[in-house]
Amino acid sequence: MHCTEAGKALIKFNHCEKYIYSFRVPQCCPLCQQDLGSRKLEEAPISIANPFTNGHQEKCSFLLRPTQGTFLREYDGRSNLHVGITNTNGVVYNYSAHGVQRDGAGWEQSISIPLLQPNMYGMMEQWDKYLEDFSTSGAWLPHRYEEDHYNCYTYTLLFINCVLMAEGREQLDKSEFTEKYVVPRTRLASKYITLYRAIQEHGFYVTDRPQQEAQAPEGSGLC
Repeated sequence: MHCTEAGKALIKFNHCEKYIYSFRVPQCCPLCQQDLGSRKLEEAPISIANPFTNGHQEKCSFLLRPTQGTFLREYDGRSNLHVGITNTNGVVYNYSAHGVQRDGAGWEQSISIPLLQPNMYGMMEQWDKYLEDFSTSGAWLPHRYEEDHYNCYTYTLLFINCVLMAEGREQLDKSEFTEKYVVPRTRLASKYITLYRAIQEHGFYVTDRPQQEAQAPEGSGLC
């Protein structure tokens, strides 16, 4: 994953009984100016997991990104979000006022939710056909699009439920899918964005320790 796609790597290290976050480990502590050359094991720097991914490298996944701009640069927490579904080649199918789009670029900084378990080879083999057939139905013509009621989220959730139904699984309503799969990842992303921008502005970010660390949601598939 390139830095231009998902941002610079974030590092966390301990010093002065604080957690210090930065894009790299500095030569000296930014708080006390002490040399950081030799550290105890518990003070060793660790990398912070990036919640964003290049969506075009994700197979059979639900993707989420800002409608305009990127999460790390322009997103303000209130901007509109756009969603889509990837095929097995990372092409992002998404519904808009122009109908179903098949994007080979533009989703390089996305939140990704895998929709298949790794061992679901049968469904993966049929995925592209299911997605294409679903997308070419008259339900997704441009004139049917309504920003608030019949939109990209309608399209993706209905496809997910079609897959669940084909597998004999219980379908999900919008609030259930959002709370269970989307909200935990967007909360994590929001914390990461705040941290990233603070480091970008000041060069580092400091918190007290010990502090409850946010845990990333499990990466298992939905279906």
